[in-house]
Amino acid sequence: MAGLKEIRTRIASVKTTRQVTSAMKMVSAAKLKKAQDSILQIRPYANKLHDILTSLSASLDNVQESVYTKNRKPNKVLVVLISSNRGLCGGFNTNISKKAVDLVKTKYSQQLQLGNVDFISIGKQGNKQMKHRGMHVVDNKDEIFNSLSFENVSVIAQTIMDSFSSGKYDRIELVYNQFKNAAVQIQSAEQFLPVEIKEEKNKTTNYDFIYEPSKEVIIQELIPRSLKIQIYKALLDSNAAEHGARMTAMHQATDNATELLKDLTLQYNKARQATITGEILEIVSGAEALKG
Repeated sequence: MAGLKEIRTRIASVKTTRQVTSAMKMVSAAKLKKAQDSILQIRPYANKLHDILTSLSASLDNVQESVYTKNRKPNKVLVVLISSNRGLCGGFNTNISKKAVDLVKTKYSQQLQLGNVDFISIGKQGNKQMKHRGMHVVDNKDEIFNSLSFENVSVIAQTIMDSFSSGKYDRIELVYNQFKNAAVQIQSAEQFLPVEIKEEKNKTTNYDFIYEPSKEVIIQELIPRSLKIQIYKALLDSNAAEHGARMTAMHQATDNATELLKDLTLQYNKARQATITGEILEIVSGAEALKG
């Protein structure tokens, strides 16, 4: 059995750890509320924008002429991986990195063998994971989390969009954690470019709308805006999911520390009782020896 001093040291260490994990849990809970409000507000707008885009494009024959809808053979692929800058959030970063690697190994195995798969990492942890797994990271945008706004995200989104329109990449995939609730994150992989326009013509309803400017002009304006909103929504999703994952992980760590403290306290009391009992036996034995 460990000595009393060693057990006391461990108890003090576990108490300190529990204080830290409890504080981190409360901080993440406060940040989660703000992040959750942000993603819940942007989702209806993003979905409605996509519905408008789909509705308009369904009536056009030349929508495929847009630079962002050109479907080329995917010789060169770019994967945009969104993770976090900090750890201590359970399997948040490991799971999304595994999702990205599985994506390229299954969907783009030929391009991967030829060295034609690149990564852009948004988040330091994802950057480390990809380099550790032997993937080619061409750029990282870790600083975006310092000021997560649509204006700052638009700059990054435009750079990614330009890499497709210039022909540098033929396919761009977006991989991120989608926020469901504080305890659940859904690893998502979406084709970012080229834009997939699904025709949803409804023959039962025929509304005669007057468009100003023309449908074609509106489509050309909506596609870039929709793409920027898509990346912004993915970042907000990932940000909320990160705080939820960290809050859950720190809650579990705090509970584990509490259970460990109970075990150590019991162990300490047993050791202390054994020491006292031993001392009493020595005193009684000495007294009996003096009587003899």
